[in-house]
Amino acid sequence: MKRLGPALVAGALMLTTGCAGFGRLGEQPGITTITVASVNNSQMQDMASLVPEFERTHPGVRVNILFMEENDLRAAATKDVATGGGQYDVMTVGSYEVPIWARNGWLVDLTDPLSSDPAYQVNDLIGPIRQAATYEDRMYVAPFYGESSFLMYRTDVFDEAGLEMPENPTWQQVADLAGQLKSPERAGICMRGKPGWGEAGAILGSMVNTFGGQWYDMNWDAKVNAPGFADATNFYVDLTRNAGEPDPVSYGFTECYNLFSTGGAAMWYDATSAAGALESDDSEVAGKVGYVPAPVVETDQAGWLWSWNLGVNAASTKQQAATDFVKWATSPDYIELVGNEVGWSELPPGTRNSTYRIPEYAEVSSAFGPLTVQTLSEVDPAQPGVAPQPWVGIQYVSIPEFQDVGNQATQAFADALAGRTSTRQALDEAQAIAQRAGEQQRREAGQ
Repeated sequence: MKRLGPALVAGALMLTTGCAGFGRLGEQPGITTITVASVNNSQMQDMASLVPEFERTHPGVRVNILFMEENDLRAAATKDVATGGGQYDVMTVGSYEVPIWARNGWLVDLTDPLSSDPAYQVNDLIGPIRQAATYEDRMYVAPFYGESSFLMYRTDVFDEAGLEMPENPTWQQVADLAGQLKSPERAGICMRGKPGWGEAGAILGSMVNTFGGQWYDMNWDAKVNAPGFADATNFYVDLTRNAGEPDPVSYGFTECYNLFSTGGAAMWYDATSAAGALESDDSEVAGKVGYVPAPVVETDQAGWLWSWNLGVNAASTKQQAATDFVKWATSPDYIELVGNEVGWSELPPGTRNSTYRIPEYAEVSSAFGPLTVQTLSEVDPAQPGVAPQPWVGIQYVSIPEFQDVGNQATQAFADALAGRTSTRQALDEAQAIAQRAGEQQRREAGQ
């Protein structure tokens, strides 16, 4: 089965097909229609293409999937759960939102439905990924796929240029290579520049950690314009301007994927989950990509930890059907279904140990699978950088205010990328934004 590429789906928020039930706005007699709010990426598109199988085994349920870009999804889903609207029965929930939403009572506790079903094999879930789905020892979401980050590079382009990628590169080495490989037709490296704490913020956040910076110190004083954070941001802006893609502020994950997979970039630093799609039959660079750990400066590793999960809205009136769908889409059987129907290189990665024991997947993922597992196991969300931090999280700060802080700060950094302001001015602006949120944390802690 040939999947819709990201470029085809990116322009639409909803897919409508007769067989999968997308776009059905009204209930049919005897039919329960659930609405799924989904981030728009290739793994979720594969899920949409396989919905007919779920509907075959659950004849009383139809599934309506709404695709949204990452920033739009967060805004729409957060508004819905916070107001108790119940517009979405199932939501794609990031690891950042899980503890916040669970604490607020916005998610259905899935611990019993998942753990009581032997076929679901809850103990098969990779430890850090399962922990990211948990709040106070209860699972409030089910992991759909997990990821860290690594550096992807075109082995054929490196060979033609007579260059060699280090096994564990530093950011300075990457910048030097990107400058040599930059050409009018090809970016030396693609780096997300699109504003958003989960877009450019994810890339920059992991760089800040390894440069020795941090968003806050242990007293919740913002450190955005301090050494470390400032060093990383200056390096990020200079690298992207000098050797990156044109108009970087318009590039997020999807845009960088499209550029790299069609030969428009020599390197790409981003999520490990991209690798399966890069090695698929419809990728122009399949078999031509090498993978190495995330570049470092002062730390031994610099990957992040993230999972996209499926959660059931506590305000949904169709919680049983929604829970059934979540179990189906995150089960070992679903992973096998993707392999058989879509392709073994495109399994949802990073959630289950058993995934990496599937012979077909072990073969097609030999270039990136072991490194994915390694990076997921090595990251430390409690202290990913040089200094201790008062929150758990790598490329984000796990406080409710960070969604606004990260979005506003990355908009300031985007202005610096576009040359509308200086990097120092952007850092000072972001420092003031972050400091207000830090003071709120101190007030709540009674400091």
